[in-house]
Amino acid sequence: MDRNIGLASFAVKQMNPSVIQRTVTVFHQQGLHARPAALFVQKAKQFHCRVTVKKGRKIVDGKSIMGLLTLAANTGSRIVILAEGPDAEPALEVLCRVVTEPLPDPNDPGERG
Repeated sequence: MDRNIGLASFAVKQMNPSVIQRTVTVFHQQGLHARPAALFVQKAKQFHCRVTVKKGRKIVDGKSIMGLLTLAANTGSRIVILAEGPDAEPALEVLCRVVTEPLPDPNDPGERG
């Protein structure tokens, strides 16, 4: 697949008024790796909208853990989260919190899901 075609397609989608985006700074000490990335994907898959994450020139599917890991988004990195679809606004709110707030304690059953 030609990467330029994918980028051109993304640029057109970005101009679509139904796409909303927010730039956030990665809070987690380990960055957007392992547990934070898994939680991000888990939350993203709860929504019907399309989720895309961008860091620099790299653009990945926000519902793909492998994609998120390839961003190498360390603590302090700025990423753009884009959402397009019927539930884009609530999805963006939840996903921004995943990246910018402390992770829930995995040993606290009240914090799961």
